Amino acid sequence: MSRAEHPQYHAPAQFGATAHGFRLLHLSGSITALVTPFTPDGRLDIDAWHRLLERQIAGGTSALVVAGSTGEAAMLDADEYATLIREAVTVVNGRVPVLAGSGASGTAATIRLTQLATEQGIDAALVVTPPYVRPTQSGLVAHFHAVAEQCDVPLVLYNVPGRTGIDMKPGTVAELIAHPRIVGLKEAVGDPDRWAALYQLPGDGFSLLSGDDPTACRSIIDGADGCISVASNIVPGTFSRLCAAAATGESELANSIDGELAALYAFLGVEPNPIPAKALLSAMSLCADELRLPLQPLSGKYDGALAEMAARVAQLESTFA
Repeated sequence: MSRAEHPQYHAPAQFGATAHGFRLLHLSGSITALVTPFTPDGRLDIDAWHRLLERQIAGGTSALVVAGSTGEAAMLDADEYATLIREAVTVVNGRVPVLAGSGASGTAATIRLTQLATEQGIDAALVVTPPYVRPTQSGLVAHFHAVAEQCDVPLVLYNVPGRTGIDMKPGTVAELIAHPRIVGLKEAVGDPDRWAALYQLPGDGFSLLSGDDPTACRSIIDGADGCISVASNIVPGTFSRLCAAAATGESELANSIDGELAALYAFLGVEPNPIPAKALLSAMSLCADELRLPLQPLSGKYDGALAEMAARVAQLESTFA
């Protein structure tokens, strides 16, 4: 039976059971793709990392993604990558699932990175389509099957053609979901026709997750399980409320909150992610506005908008969180 026939299929995030030698996982709700905080001298800021993690859990976030594209994963060395994940797993201590971004351009490198993340105790890996190399659709199937076969952890597929240069089609996803270790998809293409095709995929245990904040509310109302979000770095309580309302049929409330967040969505896109997000978190005294080259801090021409948005998000969290 298709998702289109059951548009309100939304199970809570569940994990911990064992089957086929790995942990079962069903993801839903507001899932934050976390920024990675750095100190002014360029090191991982572990104190700020702990604060960000606890803030997310207090805000009702249902799962966390460490070292994804928002987390500047491409700028982390292997030791930093392992440390960031290990600290997150320790701090979270089973309260919500922890995912790690583990995609690379080559299949062998992706397997090594996923195995490294698994050794740190993650609940699942978020594996992006291989960037830059532009494989065929059959190449994507072979790639993800190889990762699933050689890594003892659930996998969430991640399609973001604007960053990778390759678009994984719904038919390709349909081939992949039969594998028992492939448990979800983060889809960053917000096009309604794309989602109409994805809703037809079998819903038994497979999580459909938006990766596009501005269209996430619509996607969840129509049948997606949740969203892996950038905006929830800034407003974890508000975005959790939006996802919950959209999932439980409170469409009027969900759309109202979504409308209130429209200006934040727009601000987070004025320069490439995570530049605006880090600027906002710094303005909120949650972490330093430090990025690694080739990323640079938000352009000064946005200083006024930044101050206004920092005040606005504080108001949103006090209203909806």
